[in-house]
Amino acid sequence: MESLRDGRNIYIGGERVEDVTAHPAFKGVVRTFAGLYDMAADSANDMTYLTEDGTTANKIFMIPRSSSDLEERRQAMSRWAETTCGFAGRSPDHVSSFLAGFASHPEVFGERAANVLDFYRYARDNDLFVTYVIIPPQVDRSKAAHEQDEKFLPVGVFKELEDGIIVRGSQMLGTSAAVSDYLLCSCISPLRAGDEDYAISFVLPVGSRGLKLYARPSYAADKPSVYDYPLSTQFDESDALVVFDDVFIPWKQVFVYKDIEATRAQFHETPAHLLGNNQAQTRLSVKLKFVIGVAKKITEMNGTDKFSQVQERLGELASQAAVVEGMLLASEYKCLIDKNGVARPNPRFLYGIVGMQDSIYASVIRILRELVGGGVLQVPSSYKELVNPETEADMRRYIRSCSVGTEKKIQLLKLAWDIIGSEFGGRHQQYEMFYNGAPFVVKGYSFRNYGYGEPVNMVERFLASYGLPGANPLPEVKAAGMSG
Repeated sequence: MESLRDGRNIYIGGERVEDVTAHPAFKGVVRTFAGLYDMAADSANDMTYLTEDGTTANKIFMIPRSSSDLEERRQAMSRWAETTCGFAGRSPDHVSSFLAGFASHPEVFGERAANVLDFYRYARDNDLFVTYVIIPPQVDRSKAAHEQDEKFLPVGVFKELEDGIIVRGSQMLGTSAAVSDYLLCSCISPLRAGDEDYAISFVLPVGSRGLKLYARPSYAADKPSVYDYPLSTQFDESDALVVFDDVFIPWKQVFVYKDIEATRAQFHETPAHLLGNNQAQTRLSVKLKFVIGVAKKITEMNGTDKFSQVQERLGELASQAAVVEGMLLASEYKCLIDKNGVARPNPRFLYGIVGMQDSIYASVIRILRELVGGGVLQVPSSYKELVNPETEADMRRYIRSCSVGTEKKIQLLKLAWDIIGSEFGGRHQQYEMFYNGAPFVVKGYSFRNYGYGEPVNMVERFLASYGLPGANPLPEVKAAGMSG
């Protein structure tokens, strides 16, 4: 936690945060992420590996060379995802996967390849928490970066110096940026000719001079207890608009410089985008299992799990979760080994999940809403009604179940509400809907990576097997058991 006390400039509610480890908006998720690192450091959890350089590192930085390596990475990331119930979308294993992808194909970065490799090893060997900001602000999406009414709304190169560059502008969506060690700043949105000043990729410490983070409202700060809001209080990782007010970036921290093609290639010609989404879909699979577990426990508690119509809805949840998990495992089992010997999750199956993420999560939440019914609306305002002598007796008499006591029933219903009804829950539905961008963008990944040659060839072979009657007669088929 000490590394987070570096004088970073974070603003929330009109005030500058003095210490993110103690501020009510951030202290819960800081403790959560610190717990993840403690878990990784415990050898019993099997979360470390021997690197190519002979060092020991967290498996979140592993460059996979086989399907077995992909399996090891997934198992390690699943342990972290289970700890956060899948509700930490930018845990440290996300951008570490991108860095591993970058480092596995340094040639994509040309003369700056050494910068990429040096930072990757530094982050890996120091187990750094790196997150990213790779989307320009929503000012006028109909215009390219260089066509905006004002220069340097997105992050761009303001000045070139002998020992580095000065960058100016802003970038979104800094999820977990307030509590991370470093930021990777780049642009994943397509750039056009003329956008060269904005075609950059670099890393910098979050405490860098001139860097400012404007956090959205906290979903944790005003909550009475973990019992009342178990997800909001522990997993609200925060999102932030990140402003670069003439920030100096040394050349050694620059990966791409004024190069539109290299800005795109870093994500898609390396395995970075695939490895990052491998982590993301591992997390989503765990999250769906957790939500299904909540649905099953509530129906058991209410005695409705014996109704055929409820079993149908639970079965629908099971099918959706199984599809996500199955395609994740298929992408791993059918991985592709590229020219650098890196195991890439098979994009046909991985991007198949990515293309369904927005609709699957929305459907799961809708079904959970149906199954919990109105019970989540009739709960005490906080745990205090359960400990106040004036109200406790009413709570225990009127809020109970045939299978669990008052405290357990309220606890479960409050958990469900934090998934479907709280600000935290609403944010997560929006977050999953746009996790990889607008729906047409994420379905475009599936379109480009499915491999239509195979199904089209099947159709063409079948069409070639017959024609117009008389023009291309089929051979006569003898009836079974007949001779002649």
